Amino acid sequence: MSKSPEEEHPVKAFGWAARDQSGHLSPFNFSRRATGEEDVRFKVLYCGICHSDLHSIKNDWGFSMYPLVPGHEIVGEVTEVGGKVKKVNVGDKVGVGCLVGACHSCESCASDLENYCPKMILTYASIYHDGTITYGGYSDHMVANERYIIRFPDNMPLDGGAPLLCAGITVYSPLKYFGLDEPGKHIGIVGLGGLGHVAVKFAKAFGSKVTVISTSPSKKEEALKNLGADSFLVSRDQEQMQAAAGTLDGIIDTVSAVHPLLPLFGLLKSHGKLILVGAPEKPLELTAFSLIAGRKIVAGSGIGGMKETQEMIDFAAKHNITADIEVISTDYLNTAMERLAKNDVRYRFVIDVGNTLAATKP
Repeated sequence: MSKSPEEEHPVKAFGWAARDQSGHLSPFNFSRRATGEEDVRFKVLYCGICHSDLHSIKNDWGFSMYPLVPGHEIVGEVTEVGGKVKKVNVGDKVGVGCLVGACHSCESCASDLENYCPKMILTYASIYHDGTITYGGYSDHMVANERYIIRFPDNMPLDGGAPLLCAGITVYSPLKYFGLDEPGKHIGIVGLGGLGHVAVKFAKAFGSKVTVISTSPSKKEEALKNLGADSFLVSRDQEQMQAAAGTLDGIIDTVSAVHPLLPLFGLLKSHGKLILVGAPEKPLELTAFSLIAGRKIVAGSGIGGMKETQEMIDFAAKHNITADIEVISTDYLNTAMERLAKNDVRYRFVIDVGNTLAATKP
């Protein structure tokens, strides 16, 4: 007979979980494994709320496992390390992002691309090596193999830095991989949400000229004055789009809703690249001619490997890049999810786990 989540492992844990696809979150007692030789255990202080969390608690993608403790933008302070751990010490500030495991023997893993390993293990709602379900960061503590632990520099705020573990690496990786990090490039960012606002900051730090492309004219001032973008296009304004035709070296498309791609190809120079990092639930329309005319490329990119994620956090700390956040208490979680569903957040909710979780224990 299978053990209950509370009895599966020796170390007691407490968090908030969804029990079914209603997505309602409530207090949840469970357990985590003992600290292995290569493991790092840390007290969770903050955890960002990603749009993936909302999709997962409602089983929008069809592979959620309940009870489900979300959260893959997890930061805190190390409380225990295994005997073989070399990377961090007790008291260090660390984080865990979207992954907690992979096969470590495939070509992707050998290339520090655990995120493309066919056997990658997600931080929550995935099956770990020992056969148990993984639980995320809406919880009091976390344990992970040191390979999946990210060190946080002293000058990186934990609350504003937490969302970089997903949103940050999701935009940093394609900018680097596709050569869009070279100074002087002209980069378009589609969508000014949790991913988009961070993409603007990284692109500017790389020395790029940045154009924000949005359906919302109301976001123009925010993009130009607060985030430092160089220009702003309303994607529904055909005159604006026509005037900007053929001006962009690359576009990072962060939008997760179904939207037209053809107008975006018109903005690209010859050999330009359109990189999709948002994941609409339905197929997007694409014509071969829009790629053939100008030898343009459409590609996708998903998070990043652990080596690159550490590189991204170090780069962000050096350039003072953090997410723009709204810090919430644990008991506000369900309201935050309702607001997130309406895109009513600028630009990332972050749970103050360290100061507010314990008070919600029944």
